[in-house]
Parts: sequence; structure tokens; C-alpha cells
Amino acid sequence: MHLSYFIARRYLFAKKSHNVINIISLISAIGIAVGSCALIIVLSIYNGFEEVVRSMYDRAMPDIAVTSASSKYFRTDTPAFDAVRSMPSVALYSESIEETVFLTYDREEGTAVLKGVEQAYTEDPELRSCIVDGEFTLMHGEVAQAVTGRGLAVEMGIRPRFLDPIEVYFPARDREISLVNPAASLNKETFYPIGMFFSGGESYANTLFVPIERARRLVGVSDNEAGVVELRLVPGADVQDAVRQVRETLGPGYSVKDKYMQNETVYRMMRIEKAVIFMILLFIIIVVSCNVFGSLTMLIIEKRDDIATLQYLGARPGLIRRIFFDEGWMIVLLGAVVGMLAGIALCLIQYHVGVIRMPGNFVVEYYPVVIKPLDILITLAGIALIGLFITALPTRRTLSRIL
Repeated sequence: MHLSYFIARRYLFAKKSHNVINIISLISAIGIAVGSCALIIVLSIYNGFEEVVRSMYDRAMPDIAVTSASSKYFRTDTPAFDAVRSMPSVALYSESIEETVFLTYDREEGTAVLKGVEQAYTEDPELRSCIVDGEFTLMHGEVAQAVTGRGLAVEMGIRPRFLDPIEVYFPARDREISLVNPAASLNKETFYPIGMFFSGGESYANTLFVPIERARRLVGVSDNEAGVVELRLVPGADVQDAVRQVRETLGPGYSVKDKYMQNETVYRMMRIEKAVIFMILLFIIIVVSCNVFGSLTMLIIEKRDDIATLQYLGARPGLIRRIFFDEGWMIVLLGAVVGMLAGIALCLIQYHVGVIRMPGNFVVEYYPVVIKPLDILITLAGIALIGLFITALPTRRTLSRIL
């Protein structure tokens, strides 16, 4: 055991002649513990909300989405896309097109996002689990069927298997707009509702899923063109590695995005909020740590006789500085470790038991928490840097006047 650590531990835990130093040291440790506990809890809650957001989008969102960097539609009958389709990490390859369309149902009128998809899209188990009413079958013989997002179905009163058709209109690309007969300038397709889709979020609430062949005919694009190529990977596949391979295969003319990139604004906003809250709580810990500065300064003044005795015994200035530095360091680390353990314990209780409920009608009943080791390491590193500065300052400034 180092001599400086032994003496510092005696100063910290032994009774001192001035009780005020004990009280200030205790307040410092408690303040750092509360701040550390708050940091762990807040960061874990933000992680929980991020996981909730991911679960709301992940069910229907492809692992990788490929779009053209220069045009809305692009040809997919190329060797590059054939190579992407045959990649070992790709479990499902599906082409789709999306357009905003005008539609009528019974006596209701409105707009929706038309999403034309291939048959393979409807066979994905994860997507089929999003059907809350009806089924996910877009063709019945020669009859084109449609699956509506739950928001669209509620707004327009659409129910699966009803006899009333959904009539969809889109401006024709090859015809002039006629002021005399505007309907002549529109392409029209008829679909029969067969199912209702809900993925947990609002991304597909206003979406109308239809066969891609009818969607292409409505929009006026050729059979070998698509607006988005959606890829779902095999379980356990490395998403970033797959994104890199797809980019290398297709070249610079295409935009290849994973799930995070497809919702970059939402995730970036959550991470910025998390970073801001972390900095605010860390600043509070800095303010609380000023008590360590005061307690060390008072301790140095109190122990002037001990310092003189150590000097007579041959102790060098470095050893004396190390003693008081170790004491301040122990105060900071003691508060940090106790606070972090308390924060982890509270998060585990919330995760397994569910103590604090979410206000209002949210998708989860209790506040979600996810503990990440990186957050623990960052919190510990931040508090350690604060402790390093707070303890080094008084040991150098105050001791320099005594030694």
C-alpha cells in the first residue's frame, strides 16, 4: 500500500478536530453521488426511448433502402442489381414505388401515399405481423386488392372485405391537362380493401399498399423501373458491412441507407437531446465538486503541523501533495461509484418491476430504461476528469504557500 494513499485514507475516514471538514466532505460525496445517479438514470431513459422509437419503425422499415441519387425512378434490370439480389446476406429483395395519390371510397375523398410492392414483400413474416385486420394478399386472381394503413382506414371508414372499391387517381404523364374534362387527364385504378396495416408508428398510417404492377400502370412507369429497392438481411448479418457491399456493387449513382439513415432526423434529435442533458448534469456535478476544493483547502490548513512533521521526517513535497490529492480523488470516486451503483440498481428495478408509469396514453406503460456500458464508462470518465482538476488545483495552489 502506498504511503500517500494510507495517510489520505486515514485523513478521510478518521475523526478530525474540525467537524466542519467532515460535513463538507460528506456533502461533496453525496452531491457527486446524486449527480452520478441522475446521469445513469437519465441516459438509460433516453436509451429506452430510442429503443422504443426503433421498435416502432423497425417492424416495417427495411434494413437497407436503395434509391437513385439523381432521379425518382431507376432501372433495376441491370447486372448490378442482379448481384445485389444474390448477395448471401440478403434474405428479401423487393422493389417498390411510392407516390401521393387522390382516392375515393364510398362517399369519402382524400389523399394517401400509394406504395406499390412485389409479392415477395407481402410474404415477409415481420410485415405480415403488422396486419391488424384482414390479410396481406394484394392479388386475388385478376382482382387487385389493397391494404390500408390504420390511420387512412379510420379517416375514410375503409374496412377489409367490404364490397365498395377504392378508386385511385394520378395525373397522366403522357396527356395534357384538360380544363374541359379534367378527369381525362388522370389515370385511374380500382382496388378492393383486404387488410389493415399498423407497424406501431405513424410512418405507414396513411399508406395504401397495392400490387406494384398496377401502381406502375397508374403512375406511368415501365415494368423494369422502381423508386426504392428494399433489402431485408438474414438474421445476424452485419448491416454496415452489407451497406458497404451494396454501395460498392451499385456505384456512386445510388443512395444506400440503413434504418438509422432512413430516420436520421429523429435519431439525431434524440442523441443531441441526450448529449445536452449529459452536459447539463455534468455541469451540476462540477458545481457540486467545488465543495471538494473547499474541504481540501481547509484540510491542508488544518494539517499544517502534520505537514511540518512529515517534512522533518524527510518527506518530499511530491509525497505531501500526493496525500491530499489522493484524499480528494477518493471523495470524488467514492461519490461517483456509490451514485452509479444506485442509478444502475434503480434502472434495473424500473426495467424488471416498472415503478414509474408514463403519463397519458403512450405506446409503453412504464418509462423504458436500457443500461449501456458505454454510458457508464463515459459518466465515470467525465467525473474522473472533473475530480482530477478539482483535486489538483487546491493541492498545488494551497500547498505551494506552505511547502
